[in-house]
Amino acid sequence: MLFNSTQFWFFFVFIGFVFFGLPQRFRWVALVIASYYFYMCWKPVYAILLAASTVVDYSVGQALSRAKTQAHKKIILCASLLINFGALFAFKYSDFVGSSLEGLFGLLGMKVDMPHLHWLLPVGISFYTFQSVSYTIDVYRGSMPAEKHFGIYAAYVTFFPQLVAGPINRAPHLLPQFREEKRFTLDNVRIGLRLALWGMFKKVCVADLLASVVNTVYESPTNFPGPCLLIATIFFAIQIYCDFSGYSDIALGVARILGFELMTNFRQPYYSSSIAEFWQRWHISLSTWFRDYLYFPLGGSRVSKFRWCLNLMIVFLVSGLWHGANWTFIIWGALHGVYLVGGVLLSGDKKESKKGESSVGLLRGAANMLVVFAMVTVGWVFFRANSVSDAFYVLRHAFSTRGFQPELLFSMGIPRFEVGLAAAMIAVLMLVDGLIWKQPPLIQRFWNKTWFRWGCYASAFYAVIFFGVFGKVQFIYFQF
Repeated sequence: MLFNSTQFWFFFVFIGFVFFGLPQRFRWVALVIASYYFYMCWKPVYAILLAASTVVDYSVGQALSRAKTQAHKKIILCASLLINFGALFAFKYSDFVGSSLEGLFGLLGMKVDMPHLHWLLPVGISFYTFQSVSYTIDVYRGSMPAEKHFGIYAAYVTFFPQLVAGPINRAPHLLPQFREEKRFTLDNVRIGLRLALWGMFKKVCVADLLASVVNTVYESPTNFPGPCLLIATIFFAIQIYCDFSGYSDIALGVARILGFELMTNFRQPYYSSSIAEFWQRWHISLSTWFRDYLYFPLGGSRVSKFRWCLNLMIVFLVSGLWHGANWTFIIWGALHGVYLVGGVLLSGDKKESKKGESSVGLLRGAANMLVVFAMVTVGWVFFRANSVSDAFYVLRHAFSTRGFQPELLFSMGIPRFEVGLAAAMIAVLMLVDGLIWKQPPLIQRFWNKTWFRWGCYASAFYAVIFFGVFGKVQFIYFQF
């Protein structure tokens, strides 16, 4: 069941009536049932895995609360990590590791056949696994007490707006909200619908419009000349941002209508002036997860410069692997690790981020943003390519004009009359993001004017209805 489908919105309206119509003490039941139905719309059998993860980590939390010694707590936590990451490895990485070992032994002249499970990847497994693991670690650290009510905990793990693609919410922030009395308010509806509408615009008016170009070119990059490869790569940078941030916006909006506040996941990342700042603005829930549960335990920046650089590389290699069982994702993560290590070595100090550009000129600030966008876009080539060889082909030929004819631009999967529409939608997106980033007081001043606010609502709604690309185009991050 996709957010950009009428099925979901009928489902959500029905759940909203049920949720607010029930007494507070029974609302968790409605949310758990709705969340399992939502999840089982993809493949019902994998609800067993979701239920098993919920039972295991709830039991781990209870065991941690009863443990008398630190050693006992460590044993329990290690058991939880082993079970959670073991299941994640079996479903997501076992075949990749087997194939990689076969290739390695092949290079050594040895033929080895590794077992392959060929299991279908359960949608959202990386997201709900990380959410569950963060809960057990927080209980272990004493950051929060273990949740005694199994139903409340199950609602936290399975909460349908963020179940399959985040944001990855922390238990101290989200769990208490399931105990609070939620009231239906027009303010929540207004804010929620605004977020959802903007998310839908990003998804169906920008991401899915560009998807046909990106998919056509990247499925067979050797059939296209350099300018086509370059345009498709830039389009993918916009597509993945609109696709994923669009999902997050809709998730935040849907949750807000029900009275829940989820973690913000994006803050205009393409206006960043450094790679470090980009990761403070992109997929914030995941980057802060790695910061708190991997980077800081490794020592963070409070170590020697060599160890600091090593910590950064480890975090981003793991981040790349989290995104997918493919060498393209590992290289993508390693590339961002190299970017950050380079920043550390060039900075000469331990400032991991540089916020703002108030002390530099406008041109220098714009140049920094373009450089960061270019660096990130190079990484996206590996993220999107079907193979490492395809990625290097795109990088080698993207700036070559050999064999290029202007009419080839209209053979990339998008009709000629929609080229201008795509450009207009991207321009609207970047203008809105730029104003939010640079001129929030100006935005607020105009937003307070009724005519302007409702004009924006009407324009976005009109664009979604008349220019949106609807169909079975799944969100990109469902595969992770």
